[in-house]
Amino acid sequence: MSLSLIGIIAIQAYYINDSVNNEKERFKFNVIKALNYVSNTIEENESEQYFSKFLGLDSEKKADEDAVSQLLIYQKNNSTKEMFVYRGDVLEENYKLTSSLFDIGLDSIDIKNITTKSTTEIYSGNGDSDKDIKSPISKIIRSGSIDEAQRLSFERGFKEMRKTYPIHKRVSENEIKKLLTEKLKKDDIDIDFEFAIYSNNLATKVKSDNFEYDPNSSFKVPIFYDENNQTPYRLHVNFPDDRKFILSGVIGMILLSITFTSIIILAYSSALFQLVKQRKISEIKTDFINNMTHEFKTPIATINLAIDSIKNPKIIDDKEKVLRYLGMIKEENKRMHAQVENVLRISKLEKNELNISKDRVDLHDLVEDALTHVELIVEDRQGYIKTFLDAETSSVLANETHFTNVIVNILDNAIKYSPEAPKIEVYTENAGTNILLKIKDYGSGMSKAAAKRVFEKFYREHTGNIHNVKGHGLGLAYVKRIVEDHQGHVSVESEKDKGSTFIIKLPLIS
Repeated sequence: MSLSLIGIIAIQAYYINDSVNNEKERFKFNVIKALNYVSNTIEENESEQYFSKFLGLDSEKKADEDAVSQLLIYQKNNSTKEMFVYRGDVLEENYKLTSSLFDIGLDSIDIKNITTKSTTEIYSGNGDSDKDIKSPISKIIRSGSIDEAQRLSFERGFKEMRKTYPIHKRVSENEIKKLLTEKLKKDDIDIDFEFAIYSNNLATKVKSDNFEYDPNSSFKVPIFYDENNQTPYRLHVNFPDDRKFILSGVIGMILLSITFTSIIILAYSSALFQLVKQRKISEIKTDFINNMTHEFKTPIATINLAIDSIKNPKIIDDKEKVLRYLGMIKEENKRMHAQVENVLRISKLEKNELNISKDRVDLHDLVEDALTHVELIVEDRQGYIKTFLDAETSSVLANETHFTNVIVNILDNAIKYSPEAPKIEVYTENAGTNILLKIKDYGSGMSKAAAKRVFEKFYREHTGNIHNVKGHGLGLAYVKRIVEDHQGHVSVESEKDKGSTFIIKLPLIS
């Protein structure tokens, strides 16, 4: 499942990256196309402007030299005895135009004027020699200039001359911006851009206000070719928000891909979490069953031994021993009953079925009552419990039975987790509108990780032999639920091998 998920994410990332790259290439293609269009249009407009002026300067055209090319074709039709004669003449006249047309400070510019004249004649004759041919029966004459050839000749001379002209006088920023904006909008590129013309990688005066040269992000095309089809000029353009524009084309697909992939990841993570949680619960239940087995095994064995002893003929008549064994049976029975009640209390708390009625009680009285339940055990282990009940106000709203059990459970833990003679201190103090109850022991303590989870149901810190201290991880879970039901808070401060301090905070009542 993990490999499949990684594969899905990798494929999604590949296709998203491929889509973004395609958008970049499409954007680049459209931008270069627009730049080429602008470059060609500016050159054509400049050439057209001056070519129109050139055509109107007949008075300034002074032929320097000319050349005539002639083509003569004869064709005879044997069936009609007609002769076709085609004559074509091309006249090339070289002119020197004054610089007033271009205002560049030169004397003149060489331009060619190319004209053509063609004649088609049809003769009728019966003879076999040219002497027999009389006047033509048909004659067609065409003449005029060859515009395309003339334009090419003009453009070559024009480019040769124009390349010496300052670039900022050949084109304006407004012309470039207008042409570029119109062309980009036709290709659905409607974002801000900056442009400039560079000559041999040096900035010229033609540029927008905020243009910053960046060879990695700028697009460029040549502009203003000379007569040798070369140019030092490059038209640059860059887009400050090109990344946003490119991503806008695929953002919908990216968001959908991220959304669905995230859902898959969350579902997969949840499944893994549930698997791990179920495994932990299984381990906790196994631990709980083992501990409960040990909790019941000892009293059952004791009861069986006591019953077998009573059944002994030597003891059954000894009233004192019989009463002693009956007392042991009763105590062990109470012990098992207490364990069952503890489990049932937690179960009822989980189902919110436990009826907890609260009355005004003195917390100090509850502490004194709880101490009577454990003082014999402490004395038997040659330990002590010291009380420092310094709170001046100790009235709280609580259920006497349940809250006494809370204090007993904490004291019982302090006794069980004291390897040596238990040393326990109980403190109370006022803190604003609350009262703090602190129960401190100097036992084995617990790790920080255990301290964070000690109030979880069934949780017990493992110490190699999980049964070295009897219990089933329900006592402190019960403590937490009861304290919270009393609008209080319980926490623990502990350090390994130095003991623990449980702190209960309850609101006071007036």
